Amino acid sequence: MSDDVLLIETQGKVRTLTFNRPDKLNAFNDALYDAVRDALVVANDDPRIAVVILTGAGRAYCAGMDLGDMDNRPAYAEGERHGFTPFMESLEVFSKPLIAAVNGVGVGIGLTMLPYCDTVVIDEKARLRAPFVALGVTAEAASTYLLPHTIGWANTADVLFTARFISAENAVEIGLAREVAPNGSALARAQEMAAEIAANPVESLKATKGLLIQARIDAVRAAREREGPVFAALEGQPANKEALAAFKGKRKPDFSKL
Repeated sequence: MSDDVLLIETQGKVRTLTFNRPDKLNAFNDALYDAVRDALVVANDDPRIAVVILTGAGRAYCAGMDLGDMDNRPAYAEGERHGFTPFMESLEVFSKPLIAAVNGVGVGIGLTMLPYCDTVVIDEKARLRAPFVALGVTAEAASTYLLPHTIGWANTADVLFTARFISAENAVEIGLAREVAPNGSALARAQEMAAEIAANPVESLKATKGLLIQARIDAVRAAREREGPVFAALEGQPANKEALAAFKGKRKPDFSKL
């Protein structure tokens, strides 16, 4: 097993980026955010690459942000930019077809990155969850804009307000994923889709994806700008503290006295 937090493999005009923290269920820390950001920038600028696939190593796709790593972020030099925001900036302007092969559980950013993908294939045993309200915070990654436009208002309300797990079948039913793949075959199916897309001219694909991005980029950025301060204001509040204490203590949070 490689020590790299991101595995990169290229087959023809298709590049696969594999989140590689299987012992953490591929939860994102700054190192993984930065690695994916850099890989997206490189693939975006490489004329030989037509399609990128995102997937996870092991039994998970992405279990969200690594809560256990939040207190251990390294000290950065002034002006350096790392982590979630630069990652989002690269994702929202990625101008080539992007396919998610959801091979296992997808939580938090593991769910909210999916509307940025042009096609989502989900393993039949995978589940998705947006846990934000249950953590005492709020939605992120422009999901307050992208989810209603992807799955509709009522489905978004259900996903965000209940914080319950969504089955693979339900994800397809509401439009969060395109197709359910038999157990263990999500990546293989994504590769089939990618090969079909990659048979087309790269410049035509990039031009078309660029036009799609331009139709929504201002709204996406505005949503992130709205979400950020609200999320930050809720961090460290009593509900958030109780949720994190419960997570670390492996117990159910108790918000009844708040």
